[in-house]
Amino acid sequence: MGESFSKKENRNKKAKAKENKAQKAQERKHNNNKGKSLEDMLAYVDENGNLSTVPPDNTRKAEIDAKDIRIGATPRPAEDPVKTGMVDFFNQSKGFGFISDDKSREKIFFHINDLTEPIKERDRVSFIQEKNAKGYYAMDIKKISSVNKPTR
Repeated sequence: MGESFSKKENRNKKAKAKENKAQKAQERKHNNNKGKSLEDMLAYVDENGNLSTVPPDNTRKAEIDAKDIRIGATPRPAEDPVKTGMVDFFNQSKGFGFISDDKSREKIFFHINDLTEPIKERDRVSFIQEKNAKGYYAMDIKKISSVNKPTR
């Protein structure tokens, strides 16, 4: 009994794939980059930081004094540690409250132990913002001005 059409087709496909594989291996062997000289493998970096095959021109080399090189982050301008805000919420019986910072509009927690004088809600205060494991909190809180509630 003879081979069916699909068997012949599969055999021909396998033979073609084997032939292609052998041809690719032959091309890789022919175009092998092994054995290049050191000069062929070197790459140079020009004054702009680009890779180049040409060595840099030393005649245009600029001398830099080591004292002029600064390493590290640029220092931030000193920020005033004293901030101002308004007491948004204050629970006298529980001993805590929140101050709304004037600049960032952030609500900052404070504890009654950090007050230097008695305050109430809507008072303008100055404070120093600190950070602990739970987040930011206000300390050294001083009253700037008091807002009187309108009487009816």
